[in-house]
Amino acid sequence: MEESREAIHLRSLPLLPQSPHDFGLKNIPVELHVLLNDDAETPTRMVGQKQVPILQKDDSRYMPESMDIVHYVDKLDGKPLLTGKRSPAIEEWLRKVNGYANKLLLPRFAKSAFDEFSTPAARKYFVDKKEASAGNLADLLAHSDGLIKNISDDLRALDKLIVKPNAVNGELSEDDIQLFPLLRNLTLVAGINWPSRVADYRDNMAKQTQINLLSSMAI
Repeated sequence: MEESREAIHLRSLPLLPQSPHDFGLKNIPVELHVLLNDDAETPTRMVGQKQVPILQKDDSRYMPESMDIVHYVDKLDGKPLLTGKRSPAIEEWLRKVNGYANKLLLPRFAKSAFDEFSTPAARKYFVDKKEASAGNLADLLAHSDGLIKNISDDLRALDKLIVKPNAVNGELSEDDIQLFPLLRNLTLVAGINWPSRVADYRDNMAKQTQINLLSSMAI
């Protein structure tokens, strides 16, 4: 019988935690708790600073850092899934797109009905913090058209790199753990043109990881 493990994390922030995806891939039951965006006390009590995700292990100790959690979960049963090699081309694509994607994502996150923004104070905390580093979110939202064209062009380039719809390089690897969360976040952006292979990969990974896309909330 598989044991339940608790993960405390924020599901839908700009750097989407990768670890919930690996729970889904491994079909390991997990109890998820969402923290309000302005809750600094809880994670600080657990790991000494405000960060997520946090995994509470069977021995009650806490583990932070997304990729540390991913590797821990992947090896729990002695049958790791993320055994494929990473692709330099995918890593370069991720570097390029991550360089500007938040200009599209941040203003849309700020307007979305995520649980971590379920109080006005939590939403304001997010907006104030992001505007201090990224600029006025309303202005970013108003100037989305050029970036939507850029991401549509970059998705066409990605389309040529996808080997299989269930693993970007043909075998599950860390590239999938990095790529799918970004593609999922981008489903929050209305008007993007999704090439067929990218769309198939996106939808298949959503099924494999048991994590819904954000298309129904697209702005």
